[in-house]
Amino acid sequence: MPDLSRYWSVDSGKLYSDLKSGPSGLAPEEAALRLRQVGKNSLTATGRSGALRLLSRQFESPLVLILIFAALVSLVVREWTEAIVILLLVLGSTMLGFYQEYRASKAMKRLREQLARKVDVIRGGQHDTVDAREIVPGDVISLSAGDLIPADGIILDARDFLVTQAALTGESFPVEKTVHPSPENTPLADRKNAVFMGTSVRSGSSMALIVKTGKSTEFGRIAEHLDEDEPETEFAHGLRKFGLLLSRVMMIIVIFVLTANLMMDRSVIDSLLFSVALAVGLTPEPLPAIVSVTLSAGAKRMAAEGVLVRRLEAIENLGSADILCTDKTGTLTRGLVELGAAVDCQSAPSDRVFRYAAANSLLETGIENPLDTAIVAEAKRRGIERRKLLKIDEIPYDFVRKRLTIVTADPETPDKYLMISKGAFDTIVDCCTSIQTEDGAISLDHGGRARLRKFYSEQGQQGFRVLGLATRRITAKSHFDRDDETAMAFEGFLLFSDPLKDGIDATLGAFSKLGIAVKIISGDNRYVAGHVAQAVGLDAARMLTGRQLDETREDALRMLVANTDVFAEIDPQQKERTGRLDRG
Repeated sequence: MPDLSRYWSVDSGKLYSDLKSGPSGLAPEEAALRLRQVGKNSLTATGRSGALRLLSRQFESPLVLILIFAALVSLVVREWTEAIVILLLVLGSTMLGFYQEYRASKAMKRLREQLARKVDVIRGGQHDTVDAREIVPGDVISLSAGDLIPADGIILDARDFLVTQAALTGESFPVEKTVHPSPENTPLADRKNAVFMGTSVRSGSSMALIVKTGKSTEFGRIAEHLDEDEPETEFAHGLRKFGLLLSRVMMIIVIFVLTANLMMDRSVIDSLLFSVALAVGLTPEPLPAIVSVTLSAGAKRMAAEGVLVRRLEAIENLGSADILCTDKTGTLTRGLVELGAAVDCQSAPSDRVFRYAAANSLLETGIENPLDTAIVAEAKRRGIERRKLLKIDEIPYDFVRKRLTIVTADPETPDKYLMISKGAFDTIVDCCTSIQTEDGAISLDHGGRARLRKFYSEQGQQGFRVLGLATRRITAKSHFDRDDETAMAFEGFLLFSDPLKDGIDATLGAFSKLGIAVKIISGDNRYVAGHVAQAVGLDAARMLTGRQLDETREDALRMLVANTDVFAEIDPQQKERTGRLDRG
C-alpha cells in the first residue's frame, strides 16, 4: 500500500490510483475484500471494558489479597465467623467497585456507538446505503447537511460545504471545505480539503474519497489511548504501597513470633498458626470496603452533575490535582456564537448597520450558518420581523465571493432598490468605492482601506469573528447577479463572539485559591485563545502554538510546558502530548 500519511497534500487523481479506486467507487466485491483485510470502520475498544477484565482488576490491590489470605487463615484455624465477615467485606468492596466501573464502561460504549450508522456510498457506479462500519479506504461517499462524517478522506467536490469540527479541533465556527490540496505540513484544523471521522456537516453537500478508516483515523488515534493501560493513580499507588508495607510487617511478625516460639520448644504447627493469626489480626479488614463506599458515593454525586467516572480511584486524583488543563470552546465559553456588536466605519455602535444586517439574514434562503442564526436571534429580541421586509432578489453565498447579497425595496427611494451585502471583510471591501458616514458617503481611498483593515485586525486579535457589510442603491430591474455587486458603500462591521460562561472568572478564582493552576489547551487560533485567557485572568503572553510545539525538542518542551498558560492551534494528538509532559 502506498504511503498515505500525508493524503491531504495529494491530488485526487493520484489518490484514486494509490487506492485503486475511481469516481465510480469500488466494486462491491473489492469493498467486501478490503473490509476483511482492514477490518470494520469502528473505534470499539478491544477487551478493555470486558466484564471479566473489570472484575479481575478489583482483586489486584494488595489489601484485598491480604484480606483473602486472612480469610484462608481463619478457615484453617476454624474461626468461621471471622472468615465469613472478612469474605463478606472483600465481596462487598470488590462488587461495589465492579458495579461502578462496569456501569461507566457501558456508558462509554453507548457514547462510541453514537457515530454515524448509515452512509450513502457509490460502489460500482451505483448509489447504495451501507452501515458506517462497512466503509473502507477507496470508497466514494456522498455527504450532506446533518451527516456525521464516518471516516477520514478528501473532498472531491463541494457545494456550499461547511463542516463543524469543534469535537476534534475546538474551533467553534464551521469550517469551509474545498477541493484544493493542502501543503504537507498543514495543521489538522487548516486542512481545508480533508474531512474527519466524528465531525459533522453543517450545510451544503459534497463527495468525498475515504482514505483512512477505524483506528487509522484521527479519532482512531485518540481512541487507541482508551485501550492502553492508564497510568496508576496517586491514590492507587498509595494504597499499593500501604499494602506492601503491611505485607512486610506481617512477614516480619510471622518470622519473629515463629522463631521465638520455636526457641521455647513449642509445636511448630501451633507456633506457625499462632504467628500467622497474630499477623492477620493487624490487618484493617474494613479498609477496602470503606474506601469503595466513600469513592462510590463521590462517583454518584459527580454523576448527578453530569460527570462520568470510569475508575473510582480517579476521584481522589481529581481532589489532589494541582494543574487543570481545559479546552476553551464550550468549557470556558458557552460554545454558542453571539452577535457582539454592529458598528459603523468609525467603530461606533450603529443601529443602521444592524438593521441592514438583520434584513440580509432574515431574507436569505441559502446556507444555514451560526452567524446568521445569531443575527436573527438578536433581530427577534429587538422586534424586527421578516414579514415587514420586502425581498426583491437574492444573490446566494458561494465560497468564491464569500458574501451574500439581498435586494430589497427601499422606502427612501421608491424608484430604486437597496442591495445589502455581508460577508468576509476582504471580499466586501473589494466591492466598495465609498465609505458611509453620518455626513454621507465619502470616497474610499488607500488611507480609508488601511483604517478599515486596522480595525478588522484589532478586533480579530480581541477574539472576534468579523464580517463586513456594504450597501448600494440601484435602479430597479427584474433580476440581479454578482456583476451588480460593484460601486458599493462600506457601512460597517459585524462582530461575533463566543461569550464566556457566566461566573467562569469566579470559578477560576476559586481554583487559584485552592492552589490549582489552570492552563488553556485549545484548537482555536492564537488571537481568540489569547483573548479568552486575558478575560479569565491568565497570562496570554505565555502562549505556545501547535506549530511551535512540533518544532521544539522534547527536553526543552518539558520546561516550556511547565511555564506556559495558553496553548493555541493545538490538534488532539498535541493535546495528549502536552498533558503527558505536564504530568511529567
